[in-house]
Formats: sequence, C-alpha cells, structure tokens
Amino acid sequence: MMIDDDVETGNLGPYQERPRIFPNMRSKPYNPLIFRVFKRINVRVLFILLLLGFGGIFYIGARTSPIIVFVFTVCIFSFILSIYLTKWVLSKDEGPPEMVQISDAIRDGAEGFFRTQYSTISKMALLLALVILCIYLFRSTTPQQESSGLGRSTSAYITVAAFLLGALCSGIAGYVGMWVSVRANVRVSSAARRSAREALQIAVRAGGFSALVVVGMAVIGIAILYATFYVWLGVDSPGSMKVTDLPLLLVGYGFGASFVALFAQLGGGIFTKAADVGADLVGKVEQGIPEDDPRNPAVIADLVGDNVGDCAARGADLFESIAAEIISAMILGGTMAQRCKIEDPSGFILFPLVVHSFDLVISSIGILSIRGTRDSSAKSPLEDPMAILQKGYSVTIFLAVLTFVASTYWMLYTEQAPSAWVHFALCGLVGIITAYIFVWITKYYTDYKHGPVRALALASSTGHGTNIIAGVSLGLEATALPVLVISVSIVSAFWLGNSSGLVDDAGNPTGGLFGTAVATMGMLSTAAYVLTMDMFGPIADNAGGIVEMSQQPESVREITDVLDAVGNTTKATTKGFAIGSAALASFLLFSAYMDEVATFAHEPFTQVDIAIPEVFVGGLLGSMLIFLFSAWACSAVGRTAQEVVKEVRRQFIERPGIMDYKEKPDYGRCVAIVAAASLREMIKPGALAIISPMVVGVVFRILGYYTGHSLLGAKVVAAMLMFATVSGILMALFLNTAGGAWDNAKKYIETGAYGGKGSDCHKAAVTGDTVGDPFKDTAGPSIHVLIKMLATITLVMAPVFL
Repeated sequence: MMIDDDVETGNLGPYQERPRIFPNMRSKPYNPLIFRVFKRINVRVLFILLLLGFGGIFYIGARTSPIIVFVFTVCIFSFILSIYLTKWVLSKDEGPPEMVQISDAIRDGAEGFFRTQYSTISKMALLLALVILCIYLFRSTTPQQESSGLGRSTSAYITVAAFLLGALCSGIAGYVGMWVSVRANVRVSSAARRSAREALQIAVRAGGFSALVVVGMAVIGIAILYATFYVWLGVDSPGSMKVTDLPLLLVGYGFGASFVALFAQLGGGIFTKAADVGADLVGKVEQGIPEDDPRNPAVIADLVGDNVGDCAARGADLFESIAAEIISAMILGGTMAQRCKIEDPSGFILFPLVVHSFDLVISSIGILSIRGTRDSSAKSPLEDPMAILQKGYSVTIFLAVLTFVASTYWMLYTEQAPSAWVHFALCGLVGIITAYIFVWITKYYTDYKHGPVRALALASSTGHGTNIIAGVSLGLEATALPVLVISVSIVSAFWLGNSSGLVDDAGNPTGGLFGTAVATMGMLSTAAYVLTMDMFGPIADNAGGIVEMSQQPESVREITDVLDAVGNTTKATTKGFAIGSAALASFLLFSAYMDEVATFAHEPFTQVDIAIPEVFVGGLLGSMLIFLFSAWACSAVGRTAQEVVKEVRRQFIERPGIMDYKEKPDYGRCVAIVAAASLREMIKPGALAIISPMVVGVVFRILGYYTGHSLLGAKVVAAMLMFATVSGILMALFLNTAGGAWDNAKKYIETGAYGGKGSDCHKAAVTGDTVGDPFKDTAGPSIHVLIKMLATITLVMAPVFL
C-alpha cells in the first residue's frame, strides 16, 4: 500500500491534528461479475426474466407437490424480507470520513481475499467433480436404478451437477455473509456514538439479512433440485424411479456444500487468527498499545479477517449444516416410508423442508422483535445486549415449538399409526430443548458473568503458565455436559421414534432413526436466528476496531467493547450449537451410508464389529485423522502468524515515527502476507480430509478381496467415520470452549478487574487469548465441518468401497 507523500518526506505535524486517512486496498471497489451483468440489464427486462424464473420454479413445484409450492413461497418471502433488512441497514449513516475510510479499507481487503480464495476453491471443486464423474461412470448401479432406467451416465451427471450446485450455493452463502458484514460494521460504529441499543439493532438486522438468505438458499436449492429431478425423471410413473429413492440423488449437493465450507473455514480461519495473533503479540504484549490501535500495522488485516473468517466461512458452514441435515433426513424418511409401505411417503420425505421453511418465518419474527428504544440518548443506561438477544431467542424457541408440532401433524400423520406424529413431535421437542441447553452450557463456560471465565481470569494473576493450565482444564471439563446432553437426546429420540407404531412387514419397529432425524431438525429449527447471533459477533468486533482506529471518545468505545464481549459469547454459543447439530447430522449420515452400502451390496449391513482387527484399525485412523487435521490447522496459523510478527516488528524498527503518530504503518503489506499464506496453508489439511477416506476404503477393499472378507472396505470406512465423529465432537468442544473462555477472560480483565489493561495479569490473559485464537476460530470450527464432510464423502463414494 502507498502511503501519503508528506509521510515519506517527513513533513507532518502531530498525527492527532491531521485528517485520519486510511487508504483503500485497491483503487476502485470490486463488484462480482453477476452484479455487473445485472446492473447492465434494463430494469424491465430484468423484471421479466425474474418473473419467468419464478414462474418456472412454481411450475415444476406445482407438478411435484403442493408442499414444494409452500416451501418456494416461504423462501421467496424470506428473500423479500432480507432485502428490506438490507435497505434498512444501508439507510443508516456511516459516520465521519475517518470511519468510512477505515471501513473501505476493510471492505476492499475482505473482497479481494474472498475473490482469490474462492477462485482457488472453485478450481479444486471442478477437479473433484471430474473425479466423481469418472467414479460414477464405472461404478455399479442399484436394482432400483436399473428398474427405473436410470443408467450409470445419467446417475453420474446428476451427482456431478448436484455437487457443483451445492458448491456454488455454499460459495454464494459465504459471500452474502461477508457482503453485509463489511457494510454494517461502520454503521454500527456510527450508531454507537448515539445509542447502544441502536448499534445492537443494526448489528442484529445485518446478521439477520445474512441468516435469512443462507437458510433460504439451502432450503430452496434442495427443493428446486428435488422438484427438477421429480419432473425430469417422471418419478412414481410406471417403470420409473420411486419417490422414496429420489433423495439419494441429492447427496452430491450436500458434498459440494461441505467441500466449499471446509476450505472456506480453513482459509478464512487461518487468515483471521494469524493476523490477530501477530497483531496482539507485537502490539499489545511488546509495544503495550491497545487492541485495534491505528499504529499497529496488522490491525487492518485483523479486521479483514473477522469478515472472511467469521462471516463468510460461518455462512458457508451453516449452509452446509442445514443442507446435510435436510438431505440425510429425506433419505431416512424415504427409507422408513418404503419399509412401512406408507401409501403417500412424500410427507416423510419433504418434512425437513417444511420445518426449515417455518424456521425462516419464526426467526424473522425473532429478529424483528429486537427494536430500538424511544430514548436514543447516549447517556441512557446501557442495557445488557446478551439479555436482549436471549429474549429474541426465547421468542423464536416458543414459536418453534408451536410450528414444529403443527408441522408434524400436517406432514407425518398416517392412518397406519395415528399416534406416530405425536411421537415425532416429541422428538422435535427433544431437539429444540437440546439446542437451548447447548446454548446455555456454552454461555456458562464462555461468558465472563459466570464462574469458569472469572476463575480463568484469576489464574492470570499468577502468570502466563497458570492461565494456560486453567484454560486447558476448562476446555476439557466443558466437553462433559454437552456429551451427556447429546447422548440423552439421541437415545430419547430413537426410543420415541421406535415406539411410534410404524413397523415393517415382519412387525419390527422402523421409526428409531427417523426419530433421531426429527430431533436434529428440531435442534436446527431456529438455525436462522442462531446464525443471526453468530454474525452479530464479528460485526460488533469490526465496529469496535473502527471506533478505536478512528480515535472516537472513550464512551463510544465502551459501548462497542460491551457489544464485542457479547459477540464473543454468541460466536462461542453458535459453535456449540453447530457441534451438537453436527453430531446428530453425522449420526444420520452414518445411518444413511449403511443403508446405501446394503442397497449396493445386496446384503444386510446393520452393524460394524470393531473386534475385527482391520475394522478397529479403521477406527484408530479416524481418530488420528482428527488430531492430525487439528495439528496442521493450528500449525498453519502459527507459521503465518510468525510472518506477521516479523513484518510488524520490521515496520516498528524501520519506521520509529509510527509510535508517535508521525508515520503511517503499511497495512497493505500485512494483508498481502496473510492472504497469500492462508491460501497456501489451507491446501494440506483440506486435502487430508478429502483423500483419507477414499484411500482407506480402497486399500481395505483390495485387502478384503484377497482375503475373502466381503464388505471389508465399507466396514473399515464405517469404523473410521464413527471414531472420527466421536473424536471430532470432543476435540471441537474442547477447542471452541477453551478459546472462547480465554478471549472473554481477557475481556473481563480489560473491564478493570485484576489491574485492568496493561497489567501483568492482562499480559498473561493476552497470551491465553493468543493460544486460544487458532483453537476457536480455525481448528475448532473446521473440525465440525470436517466430520460432516467425511460423512457426505463416504455416502457419495460408498460403491467404491464395495
């Protein structure tokens, strides 16, 4: 980045007396190609094209099912509401020029990195699509596919098209998350000069826009794919595919979403935490300057990282979570309906889409329930933002219970078992309660209002070592309650489903797995509001950075500090929520994998015996994969942070006037270093996740062929997936909770506890926060994406292991 000419010549007065100018990362803002194309189209022509597009969507929906029409309608209305929220947020003022200039620099850096990162991801996705095409062209087909005339080539092209569509939609979800955050941050900063409640409302509505678009895209994307295949393949007509087999064609969509989400989370996580660690180690610890101080050369890179790591990556992450859960539940619903010979199975298959359609409705109400107060004075008492967000969440939870019960009666009532819908409604309530408990547990362990984080802050008063020990022990302890909650919810939902009265021809209960699927839907039935709370965090963090860099009054910084601390807690609670849903979704995908193996192998595949040495080895490899992946992700952050530290130290040495505000730091250099390193570093752990299950499955398939052990490859992969899921849940819980607790212990000390900012206690807390950064924002979030991607990739590649 070029600095001002007068800085180069040294003809500069005191920094505070001069206009605070922060040059853009590029000479002009970047707009995606699709936006530029739409802008060039005449408004009337664009309106006609949209009308034709919606007409086509509703036409195939009407030919499929009235339920699909309902889903399309709700999704489109949610998109209209998201446009209203966008206009409302963008109508707010951006504040003084110095705020706008800092925001522009953040926006340019984030959009530039996003474009480069997703260009790399798209190339890898195209390469993987070719691999999937080749595998499907030479794999065996199921009896159902043969009887319906669905050949290998058609199946291959359908899977590849679904994979690419899932990858595209996941990328768009990520872009939407980043697009709104880089525009809302400066508006939250400006609002904080007037009122804490107004700043909170802007941050929530900005996050709500992203959440509604992400969830709506996941739902409407699967619905369009389902309806298109239904009409194109003539499903349920004589000699064609049965509707209960149709969800298996959607698996590629989930795999594409998982693939993009993993690399987005890895690349974005490495970027944001390497910049954060580098900025903190040199700025706070060595130079003793505040967080987000404009004198820190890595501060813009840090703020850019909040957007690409926490917003873009989390949008792709939750999109993938919802897509995987919907598809697995549709597969299990179709399988159960087929075994029970239910006359109209469409209700059981389309139930997940209806649940998430209602999610859009109730989350919208929850988002709009958070309003500004009449008294907008900056001197009015500062309300607890967490309490306000919790009220909105309580409203959403209450409405979720009502709509879920109504949905189960509408979709799951059958004459074969008239009381089955009640059992499944109770399964959904189990999931909703599980989500609420998960949010509460994570809040307890990461909010500095509670004992664990305060004990961690106290441990900082005796040094860096005791801070690390206390943080590690807190993270380990925090795995216990969530695991107990998940265990109870899985067993309860399975038992409720099994006792629903739905049985197969032999009289065996068949509703257990679907009951677990319904519980997962219940847990994710408030996903849009939970994502809103998650997006709130990085927007508030960015707003605080802009306030600090533009040297606003301390009263404004106090407001953004409170919002930032609450944002840390909401991010941690969302990660806990995501881990819980990932555990249940992976269990569903594992069950769907076993069903698909049985279908292709033409023999039962209902259990995995870990007493078989090869199968036990597969389990060990699955657990090892989680630890190795975590190590590579954390070391990637460490290596990149070292480059940042060296660069920041170099600038402080070569430009001594930075500390006296007489010279400007070269912010762009740090952004360039982190961007290049994160793109390079994300490849190795990502490749490990994709290649490992394929290699293990193929190697043990060959071994089983020569030893006469049928299905050995499939069994070893099943054990690998099972152990990886269990280890991954525990590892992700540990990393996310420990990292969040370290961060908020530092925030608690910065409020004035134990000596406040600049004290030895604070320096020890900064060390803990630095250690926790790659835990909570790189390795932890990537792991729960990893375990779902392992499940989807084994589901897609199941025939290869036979």
